[in-house]
Amino acid sequence: MRLRLAALLLTLLMSAARAAPAPAPQQIDIPLSGGVLHAQLFKPEGEGPFPTVVALHGCGGLGGHPDAVLPRYRDWAEDLLKAGNAVLLPDSYGSRELGPQCRVKEGHVKARRERVADIVATRAWLMKQNWVARDRVSLIGWANGASALLWAVRPQNAARDANPDFRAAIAFYPDCRISAGLGWSTRVPTLVLIGGKDDVSSPPACRQMVDGALGRSALTRIVVYPGAYHDFDRANTPLHALAGTGDAATPEHGHLGTDADARADSQKQVAAWLAR
Repeated sequence: MRLRLAALLLTLLMSAARAAPAPAPQQIDIPLSGGVLHAQLFKPEGEGPFPTVVALHGCGGLGGHPDAVLPRYRDWAEDLLKAGNAVLLPDSYGSRELGPQCRVKEGHVKARRERVADIVATRAWLMKQNWVARDRVSLIGWANGASALLWAVRPQNAARDANPDFRAAIAFYPDCRISAGLGWSTRVPTLVLIGGKDDVSSPPACRQMVDGALGRSALTRIVVYPGAYHDFDRANTPLHALAGTGDAATPEHGHLGTDADARADSQKQVAAWLAR
């Protein structure tokens, strides 16, 4: 009888855990030169200090009505939160009253300029928070956010203060074409994850960029998923062509869609890279 009651109680507790609502993020305002950078914070309970991940959205933006954080970024934030990380997601477009920038030819927010400034300001803010493990602050980014990450970790963009640098960086399907041509290198261990069939970004350019950094850079590694396309880690997204669609939050050309195997492996790769 006791065993049956214990089993019933365990079942009820597991059902309650599954039914529990996802944690709501807290809006944070980070000072910027000439403005304010809004960000969404997912933080574990307790005082910390917690390892912290700065997560950088793609060209479609961080949120959309009515969500402050789109499901694709919320999914990652919740996974990282369950692993004990705080997750801070700066909103580079919404903070400047801009919508999606995927199809804007001359964007007002450049990956190599304004978005790098956002990363610098976010790090400076985090270094002042008691709940942050200052030596365990890492970066993760997708598409345009990953491109900004590649600029931010270059040696010439190192902060000139006494605080610890970023511990690690993870770039999902960045546009590596400019970086590859500029002789990119990184001061931070950097992992690049991209689909072999990505026709929005360029897998060969990312391979060239990473190979070119060997021997004159911090640790770099690239994982290419042979059958995967752009946005392979985005859940529940059937593979589809972008040409002819009017969705301003997606690139103009190419294909995107979930690849279940690549998505699952990338989750393992991210966990292992952050745990280094």
